[in-house]
Amino acid sequence: MQFSDYMQEWLYGDNGYYRNFKAIGKSGDFYTAVSTSRFFGASIANYFYGLLKEEKADRNGWLIEIGAHQGYLLCDMIQWLYTCDPSLVQTLKFGIVERQPEVRKAQLKYIEERFGTDVHIRHFNDISEVEAAYAFVVANEIFDAFPCELLKDKKIATVNKHTITWKNAPSQMLSWANKHHLNQGEVAVGYEAFAKHMATGIQKCDFVSFDYGEKYVRNDFSIRVYRKHETYPLFDEDLLLAESYQKDDITYDVNFGHVGEVFVEAGFEEVVYETQARALIRFGIIEILEAFSKQTSQANYAREADKIKTLISPTMMGDRFKMIHFRK
Repeated sequence: MQFSDYMQEWLYGDNGYYRNFKAIGKSGDFYTAVSTSRFFGASIANYFYGLLKEEKADRNGWLIEIGAHQGYLLCDMIQWLYTCDPSLVQTLKFGIVERQPEVRKAQLKYIEERFGTDVHIRHFNDISEVEAAYAFVVANEIFDAFPCELLKDKKIATVNKHTITWKNAPSQMLSWANKHHLNQGEVAVGYEAFAKHMATGIQKCDFVSFDYGEKYVRNDFSIRVYRKHETYPLFDEDLLLAESYQKDDITYDVNFGHVGEVFVEAGFEEVVYETQARALIRFGIIEILEAFSKQTSQANYAREADKIKTLISPTMMGDRFKMIHFRK
């Protein structure tokens, strides 16, 4: 099978890695900005709130998260919106795009723990199911979880019994690679359909997404496997695909140039692309921390400040992760 099909089954098959709920943080397989600090979600909500005040967003619209994991990010956003304007929890509608039943259960359980019966969430299997006059859509680390093809010297990877071999790439892919000056690396599969579905169902939309990657083509493989905070390049001699298949996370650096291209073609405009550090600071994370410092102990403030340092420090998440905002 082609590598994209193998990766699809690895992550989303009947026994796939994402089929059931996965822990994040110290006890899990990986860290995310969401698991690092609640102020990550608060900052994005603060940005959304600014758009609402400027009447660039609709207070009667939707707030939707794609790939919400346990639901931390959406809940942190709802909490901050309530702090800014309690009436927004009554006027806005909240949704999560998630198709895995076990993950949905974990999300609903956590949301009830946070808000009781005061907040209602609608689940969608796919972004194509969302129909809305306006939606603010947010995602964290979803583009790196799309299946991809592996291209090298005009050949693409195929997999048979967990062994990678190479065959001549189809002409359409070679044309795409030539256009983007790609000789070796990953070619994401599914971005085009994802952008078109979002554009079709949502009349007016702000889509804010965070992920790791760059806008330029690296011409090298970034694809790797994560196992309990350890990283193994896919072609590492010590990595046995048969042992990691469906048990460990597999991911790659996002080509934001590709992401931007498909969203513009779908009818969006690219509002801004910047580092996570610049985005969170612009969204108000420092001001939120300062407000928190006036309501808590010095020890609590120091702990949260240290978490925020992880989010915005150039040597940690600050520069490696990027934020891209599209509007339609």
